[in-house]
Amino acid sequence: MDNFDDSTLEELAAMVCGDEPGMKRRAGWELAPFLRRAGWEDVPDHDGSPRHRWVHTILCERQEDQTGDTERVILRLANRREYQQQPADYDAVIQRLQEVLALEGLRIDYRKGQPFLIEYDPDEPPRPQRVELKVAITDIVSDPDLARAVQLRLDEARICQEHGAYTSAVIMLGSLLEGVLVHAADFRTATVPLTRPARDTRLQDLIQHAHTNQWIDQDAKMASDLLRTYRNLVHPLAEKRAKHSADFDTADLCWSTVNAVLNDLAASHPHE
Repeated sequence: MDNFDDSTLEELAAMVCGDEPGMKRRAGWELAPFLRRAGWEDVPDHDGSPRHRWVHTILCERQEDQTGDTERVILRLANRREYQQQPADYDAVIQRLQEVLALEGLRIDYRKGQPFLIEYDPDEPPRPQRVELKVAITDIVSDPDLARAVQLRLDEARICQEHGAYTSAVIMLGSLLEGVLVHAADFRTATVPLTRPARDTRLQDLIQHAHTNQWIDQDAKMASDLLRTYRNLVHPLAEKRAKHSADFDTADLCWSTVNAVLNDLAASHPHE
């Protein structure tokens, strides 16, 4: 895929250097280590010349050699690992990166949290990107046995999704959502308590309970209500009445929902 326009290489060099407002800035001594983290081999150390010119020159040289190194730089720029200390910088970089790649007929997508390049047709409406899980299950679930069970269901739902068992993936995600909301209701101090034990409470009411107590945001609540509807497709008669079977987009939407709820629960978790 090493056939990028020179203007794209110029933009990539600027993003690697990070001189634009809001982007992670890399000093001269940080440039070669970045390229090595991207998977480049035989990278010379920065020679003290202007950083942007040095990066642009080396990008041009590598592209002429057809090494695939330009794509590696793009994927490393899109990798959240680069922004663990400055997570806010990631948004500015990925937004600019998507704008630049669109002119090449490409965009960044994610699979299992890792970036990869896909072809992009600007005349087609883009598929919304899945909300990514930014936390560990143990950040949300304090019971080690339950945390393992929740993680197992996440893994099984992913296997179902990858093999086209979309209804099974949705059902698994729905049960996972219910489990973590029951745990939150049992172990968190609620401003507005439930009127019955959490395990005897319907998923719909658990979702409302989490939102009322500001454990999840409004968007996560609305999406969770939709996931609850899809989860009911576990009953074949419900699927028949709905005249709808879960497909890839259905399951992908449910993944975003669960990830959003888990992210919100971690963000609102009391640190005592």
